[in-house]
Amino acid sequence: MTLRFEILRRRSASDPPYTQTVIYDRGEDTTVAGALTYINAELLADDPVMWEHSCGEQKCGACAMLINGVPRLACGAWLREFPEGVIKLEPLSRFPPVRDLVVDRGVIFENLKKLGAWLNEEAVRDPNGTARETSGCIRCGCCLEICPNFGADGDFFGAPALAEASRLISAASEADKKRIFGAYKKHSSRGCRKSSACRDICPAGLGRDRLTVNSKAAGLWKRLFRRK
Repeated sequence: MTLRFEILRRRSASDPPYTQTVIYDRGEDTTVAGALTYINAELLADDPVMWEHSCGEQKCGACAMLINGVPRLACGAWLREFPEGVIKLEPLSRFPPVRDLVVDRGVIFENLKKLGAWLNEEAVRDPNGTARETSGCIRCGCCLEICPNFGADGDFFGAPALAEASRLISAASEADKKRIFGAYKKHSSRGCRKSSACRDICPAGLGRDRLTVNSKAAGLWKRLFRRK
């Protein structure tokens, strides 16, 4: 199997992007991450493509990028999924560029700080398993890339904030619950237009769960607070 990789590159954040084409003929029994590793080692050793990667098992979210226009993890995209023979790699577009396929996703973590998604008092056991469900968020940014309401400099924090808040809310004290819910309403609930664009894009599968950015999630929060 011969594939043509079209990789959008840039030397720095201030430099204009350009496309580099690489022909890959090592077969289809690997992922885009595996192919990139080979390309850098054997085909572009003098000028390797900069990209982020770590676990290789869809657990860390580091290798998120646009693959044929779709936000995905490179370690979870198999070459056999592209029988058309062309794979276009681009950096995520909703975050500040750094170099080649690397972007600065620090806004995700800064937003979690602003959300105040932590407990100040002793937590209680979560009998419904909500914390276990939502702790699977790997902060890769795929959901934010496809969300029509998210902007890196905006007040809407998107699905990562929803996942973090919902992870804590069932275990929180009444004081923490009120604080977290107030931040959730300001930065997640009000800005979400219920497009459900994030529903099927999440590599961790959270988009299909009951606590996602959709109308059902808003209803759940209301029910929780009516019980106080």
